[in-house]
Amino acid sequence: MARKAAYRKKRQNRFGMFLVSIVVVMLLVVVAFNSIELTAKKEAYQQKENALREQIAAEEERAEEIEEFEKYTHTKKYVEEVARDKLGLVYDGEILFKDEN
Repeated sequence: MARKAAYRKKRQNRFGMFLVSIVVVMLLVVVAFNSIELTAKKEAYQQKENALREQIAAEEERAEEIEEFEKYTHTKKYVEEVARDKLGLVYDGEILFKDEN
């Protein structure tokens, strides 16, 4: 009888180890799939980050251009250009030629 009990216990231990092994394998599979998913998300976020960095660089360049234009609008040359183009003003003794269109 002792031998049957020992055999039964040994069999139960093997079955228990088998179940534990299955659970461990399942956990590894789940972790692997989540790892793949997280890697894909990380790549997508890196692409978004790079696109946003490019937009920031473009906007900084645009801001510099606006600052330069603002400085230019405070110059005498800009005032003369506007006076000539928009208002049609000329200096004394200057002759203005216009298209006949």
